Amino acid sequence: MKKIKPCSHIVSQEGGDRVLKINCEGCIFSPSIEDHALCMRKSIDNILEEGHITKISFLQKQEYVYDSEQTALLVEIANLIYRLTKEEDILSSEKIGPAGQKCTRCFSNRREFLRDLFYNQLKEDPIVAYRKIRRRIIEEGVRLKHPLLKECIQCEKTFISTLDYIKKELEKTKIISRSKPFLKDYKEGDRTIYTRLFKPSIRPNFMYTQIASRYPTDAEEIDNYILEDGSEVSILKLPNDVRYTYHLVPPEFKLTEPKYEILSKAREIIAEHKPKKEEFIDPQRTRSIFYNIEKDLIRDLIKTEKLKLTYKEIEKLSEILVRYTIGFGLVEILLTDPKIQDVSINAPVGINKVNVVHADHGECITNISFTEREIDSWATKLRMLSGRPLDQANPVLDANLEIPGGRSRVCVIQDPLSPFGLAFSFRRHRERPWTLPLFIKNGMLTPLAAGLFSFLIDGSRTILIAGTRSAGKTSLMSSLLVEIMRSSRIITVEDTPELPVSYLQKLNYDIQPMKVRSVIVGAEGELSAAEGIRTSLRLGDSSLIIGEVRSKEAIALYEAMRVGALANVVAGTIHGSSPYDVFDRVVNDLGVPRTSFKATDIIAVANPIKSASGLERNRRLVQVSEVRKFWEKDPLDEKGFADLMKYDAREDKIVPTDVFTQGDSYILKEIASNVREWVGDWDAVWDNIVLRARIKKALVDLAKKTDNNELLEAEFVVESNDKFHEIAEAISQEIGVTDPKRIYSEWELWLKSKIKE
Repeated sequence: MKKIKPCSHIVSQEGGDRVLKINCEGCIFSPSIEDHALCMRKSIDNILEEGHITKISFLQKQEYVYDSEQTALLVEIANLIYRLTKEEDILSSEKIGPAGQKCTRCFSNRREFLRDLFYNQLKEDPIVAYRKIRRRIIEEGVRLKHPLLKECIQCEKTFISTLDYIKKELEKTKIISRSKPFLKDYKEGDRTIYTRLFKPSIRPNFMYTQIASRYPTDAEEIDNYILEDGSEVSILKLPNDVRYTYHLVPPEFKLTEPKYEILSKAREIIAEHKPKKEEFIDPQRTRSIFYNIEKDLIRDLIKTEKLKLTYKEIEKLSEILVRYTIGFGLVEILLTDPKIQDVSINAPVGINKVNVVHADHGECITNISFTEREIDSWATKLRMLSGRPLDQANPVLDANLEIPGGRSRVCVIQDPLSPFGLAFSFRRHRERPWTLPLFIKNGMLTPLAAGLFSFLIDGSRTILIAGTRSAGKTSLMSSLLVEIMRSSRIITVEDTPELPVSYLQKLNYDIQPMKVRSVIVGAEGELSAAEGIRTSLRLGDSSLIIGEVRSKEAIALYEAMRVGALANVVAGTIHGSSPYDVFDRVVNDLGVPRTSFKATDIIAVANPIKSASGLERNRRLVQVSEVRKFWEKDPLDEKGFADLMKYDAREDKIVPTDVFTQGDSYILKEIASNVREWVGDWDAVWDNIVLRARIKKALVDLAKKTDNNELLEAEFVVESNDKFHEIAEAISQEIGVTDPKRIYSEWELWLKSKIKE
């Protein structure tokens, strides 16, 4: 933007907005329409000069932006001033007194009152102007009754009529109508009433994001917490809004003026660098390189400006600068909040606030809005990160985003699919894999369900995780990956990587990811999912994990199930709210033969459970069913599905069925048939599942008792699983059977020894 003189202004066209930008550099106070009469007056004067304005921006070390709704309040006052003074000539003698009236006793006083009203008070404090109009009407009414002023009655009536007309016109404005409930206690000069009407978004000069840092005055705080980087999160309840407000104040909005200046200058220098595609081959390495470059740059600027900052302060400034150059701005902070599940940015940006789905408070609106310039840069980065196109011919882009402290799947849409421009949806994943003990802790499943999953994974079954959108399918699949022994090779097939493959590799898993062509976004040079699945069968003896079964690759998946079900786990996620929904989708929609569907052993269904009010929802495992093999046409009519566990709404948890507890499970018996000591002994199978459940529960109980949630994370859970298998194998070798009591006893001793370390 071109430079403008102090207190001068320019009008800038930004998308569909006509923005009034007022330069406040050199002002001794922070610009604020709500706090300073001078700022309100300056805004209205400029609106009168420039005409149609949709946003107002004050430029200082930070940019203070009043959105279209707030700007409209001042535009309405400006239009009223113009209409009454210019078009209706409210200051004429005909409006102040009778036409041709020679008596000037009161004329000058009345005209001076109205001139001050229109040219000063209405611009600086419309509420005071309104109160003065009402008071003057009362005073003139008293004068009208004075016995000595009979000759002035007609003159008084004319002036009172004019005042009453002005009052009624003011009452039509939103500033007055919205302020009426608070006028009783209003004192002249006290501008706190305007804080209910005006709340600017604030944007430091080094960034493009706007954020409303002030609390709404009528907000009730429901919850608050601090993120690891020091960001403050408050959950607010506003009157007449069924959604909560997620109010974020990040560290970059609490910096001193010299630090803002350093970051602004550093960003100007970094902005000259145009990222190349090869820099995004390894985004984590690129981020590290930029961090070091920008830290050196900040050090140099600090020396030039003769500032004194500590090493930690320099590191913090470098982290912030990286976030707004090579990174994705405030979205990165949102994605590091462990309670955020989804982030939505709707088009057109700037007009719409960001929305999030919060684990505890459901869908919330935030105090954040992004600019077109910022999201354009994101789109460019995501094209380079994913290697996929995003243009009018390809208006959808699916990508995976990894940032420090969080991972997410990103879907971007643009024109013509999104007629108002770019829109983004971020699905947040934990940086570390979910585990079954973590799901026990948050109530998604029970220890017995966790024990059953552990048993099924070791039994090399074919499993489909079904559910609706946001049901936690991918998260549950991640927890099952942790249950696969590290002695087994794993191949994952995904069109957009979401499974925590990199993290599992750090835990020494033998795991190979495969990225295949998206059904929605066919990128050239990528293999189809079906080809990827068939290729996986040629990569050696491996467990096969499919990110999501979407299309015709289902046929190839069932080929893999039929080939490898007896040797390794084959699992995938799929949309469906019940086992029969899964059957209907796989057979009727995706074209898998009925007989091939029988290769499915287990269908586990996860769904969000809503409260009676509809405002609260919790993810729950609602059904675990086995697919039996003795049906021909319709598994529902021919009892081809048998529930092992089913959700009980009264208890808010999944509970075992008689099929499970009484040993009538075909699949579990089939697993037992391959283990010498379990053949024909249902009690031994049940005891082993319960043993696994006890171990998972013990981890959860101990984590709660010691306030050590690291016991529930993948690192420790994998170590615990390894120790369980080692102890079981050693006891089996020693006495010929796996004695559950002795296994648990020895595992418990190991756990206690680990806690003491």
